[in-house]
Formats: sequence, C-alpha cells, structure tokens
Amino acid sequence: MANTVSSNKRVRINQDKRKVNQRTKSDMRTQLKHVNELIARNDLEGAKTAQQKAIKSINKAVNKGVVHKNTGNRQKARLAARIANLQ
Repeated sequence: MANTVSSNKRVRINQDKRKVNQRTKSDMRTQLKHVNELIARNDLEGAKTAQQKAIKSINKAVNKGVVHKNTGNRQKARLAARIANLQ
C-alpha cells in the first residue's frame, strides 16, 4: 500500500488510466471479432465496412499507446489478407 500523498495520487491516476486503456482495447477487440464473424459468413460488403471501423479503432489504440504500432500494423494486415482471400 502506498504511504505518501503523492504515491496515493499516482495509484489513483494509474487506475483511471487503466480503465480508459481497457475500454479502448476492448473496443478494438470487439471490432476485430465483428469483422471475423462477417468473414466467416462470407459477407464481403459487410466485412469491408466493418474493416474500416476496425482499422479506425486499431489506429486509435495505437495513437493512445494502448497497443504497440507493430501490433496494430500486424492486425490490420491480417484483416486485409482475410478479406482478400474472401474475394
């Protein structure tokens, strides 16, 4: 347990940041799952529109520092490859 006032404040701030980061990461994962479901159903048009939303949420997570930029690039590349295989 933190002892000083400043260390208690850091604990509170870190908890708040963790909640925001979890929200961003969860949204990103949800978008990825949605695209994968549409790909599994062979819905090309729906997958393309969902891909745009997923890329937006991935970029948002990368810009906020929630995920590493290489992780974001890898996820976007895999999505693009899956949709290309669907065509």
